[in-house]
Amino acid sequence: MGQALVPDLPHQAFQGLDLWFIRHSDFVLPPMPSVLALFAHPDDIEFVAAGTMLQLQARGWDLHYMNMCTGNGGSVQMDGPTTTITRLEEGQEAARILGAAFYPPICDDLELMYNVHYLRQIASVVRAAKPSIVLTHSPADYMEDHQNACRLAVTAAFAHGIPNFVCDPPRDAFFHDVTVYHAMPHGLCDPLRHPIQADLYVNTTPVHDRKRDSLAAHVSQKHWLDVSQGMDSYLISMDESSKKVGKLSGSFEYAEGWRRHLHLGFSSQEIDPLRDALGSDVV
Repeated sequence: MGQALVPDLPHQAFQGLDLWFIRHSDFVLPPMPSVLALFAHPDDIEFVAAGTMLQLQARGWDLHYMNMCTGNGGSVQMDGPTTTITRLEEGQEAARILGAAFYPPICDDLELMYNVHYLRQIASVVRAAKPSIVLTHSPADYMEDHQNACRLAVTAAFAHGIPNFVCDPPRDAFFHDVTVYHAMPHGLCDPLRHPIQADLYVNTTPVHDRKRDSLAAHVSQKHWLDVSQGMDSYLISMDESSKKVGKLSGSFEYAEGWRRHLHLGFSSQEIDPLRDALGSDVV
């Protein structure tokens, strides 16, 4: 498979590491519509968004994959730097399984703040990927990294067509419509325990096994999630969560739920490209 360097988004932990894109082919192909997943930690995408990405890929979409945080906090067995490198490698392998372009993280866990420094870097990723769809966390979720990742993703998407907002590294603005979709929060409720209802449900049953394989790439998380959150098996937990969302859909065995962000500032009119692209695999 072909390889290309990631955007110049340096983080001190990654100096000298071989960071790369994973591309579908070595051949030059006409531009396809793209979807960009902007989430907080390694394995977040696999839990709540990978199935939707794979369904879009089956319709010819290009996939772009970014975890903003290193995941350095996700171990009680390894020190921070070792955990960072381990989880970077796991994220790269998950992206390879999904067939997605991989972008490196920009900060450590619990250090992701909504500020212009990080916003310029995320905006550069958006302009590199040129997505028609951005997938990100729920605005209200169980921890601040998720909520701040959401805010950064939304504003970076908003700035996609604002040339005078300077991103880091600099990239040209683009002017086609962008639609943001928010994933279901962890536990399917907000931080005050109020249930969250999805606007639409994507059928992930046909791609569930590959979604599971991508999550299984995060080998280090089995012990961490057992210890920190009582997840007996993170793979079984994902299966059960996907099945629960499928039941909520009323139509699918496994599903991912999404809420569509207000279109103002992102597109010229109200559009729903996820529903348009996936047809009968959306309710």
